[in-house]
Formats: sequence, structure tokens, C-alpha cells
Amino acid sequence: MAQKDQGKGKAKQDAFNNSPFKGLKTALKEAKAAAAPAPRAPAARPTVAQQATASDEELFARAMFGVERVVDPHGRAPPPAPRSPSVVDEDAETLARLAELVSGEGSFDIADTDEFIEGAAPGMDKRVLAALRRGEYAVQGHVDLHGLTKAEAKEEVDRFLTAARRDGKRCVLVVHGRGLNSKDHIPVLKEQVKVWLQRGRIGKAVLAFATARPHDGGAGAVYVLLRR
Repeated sequence: MAQKDQGKGKAKQDAFNNSPFKGLKTALKEAKAAAAPAPRAPAARPTVAQQATASDEELFARAMFGVERVVDPHGRAPPPAPRSPSVVDEDAETLARLAELVSGEGSFDIADTDEFIEGAAPGMDKRVLAALRRGEYAVQGHVDLHGLTKAEAKEEVDRFLTAARRDGKRCVLVVHGRGLNSKDHIPVLKEQVKVWLQRGRIGKAVLAFATARPHDGGAGAVYVLLRR
């Protein structure tokens, strides 16, 4: 009986020793160690010879390795790159002024008083204006604006100068009056003619103008030198 009980105890001990979970802990440790990445070897430092032969781009890339761009959390754009100062081409500027002179788009040089008005396209020889002022150009036609409204006078001046230029006339006379019959004796048409002769469609046909000599109307008229 004792031997039978002893045999049963040995069988239980063998069954315990043959447990399927025996060694599970050791197996888990070994699997975890196998799955862990191997430690990275430090990057090899470039030799002096490699540094000497590396390009600027390569050296910059090495210096910036691992650096991340900082983004503004407020979403503001970076400041614009400074502009290089523009260089003024004197020849181009001269040609531009000459083009304005030819097309009649440049600003007139104006001089006036209560008695006279005169103006010249930019860049024009001052001797030409002086000769016009002295009445040295033969008057080849004239238009009289007495009794006309401002709108009528402007239309008449435009028509007259266009026709005169088309006919090849060089110097004409525009009689605007002294304003003696206007309210407060203000020469309204005189001031308007000065503006018309230097701007817009009419101004593009004009090279210079100057108050006429006394025998041609004096302060009540103006010589107009037309473009070719």
C-alpha cells in the first residue's frame, strides 16, 4: 500500500515538472531582447581631407543636420528680402523726356503775370520761346473767341489748331480777349486758353505759346507755335 501511495506521489511530481508554462518567462525575455533595435553607431567624423574637398553645400548640410525650421505660431510671413537700390540710367531718362516732348505729354514750363502768359514744352530751346515772344514768327492764321462760352471756345480752339497743323502752319494767333466785358472784369477765357494749350488733345499739338505783341492784340491774344 505504501509503495502504491509512493508511486502516485512521484507521478504527480513528474506531471508538475512537465508543466507547459515552464520556461515561459525566460522565452519572453529572449524575444524582447531580439526585437530591441541595435544601438546606432556614432556617425563617423569626416576626415581633414574630406572637409577640405567638400563643397560649400555639403559643409552647410553637415552643419545644419538635425536643425528644424521654426514656424511662427501666429502665421506671420517672414520679412521680404531687401531690394537692391535701383540704378537710374541717364540715357533712358533722356530718351523718355524726348519721347514726352515729341508726343506732347510732358509738362510745360509756364510763366505768367497779370499781363502776359507763356509756356514751352520741356526740353525746348529757350531761344525759340524768346523769338516767339518777340513776334519773330509770321502769323499764318488766327481765331477770335470773343462772345463764346468756355465750352464753345475750347471746341473752336481745338478745331482751329487741328486744321492749322494739318495745313502745315507753324505759328497762329488765338485771340481770347482781356475779359473787360465779363463779370468782375476777370479774363476767364485767357486762363482757360493757358490750360488748354498745355494739356490734353490741344496740348499735344502745341510746342510753345506766348502773349502777343501790342500790334497783334497784346494781353488779349497769344501766339501759338505748333508742332510739325
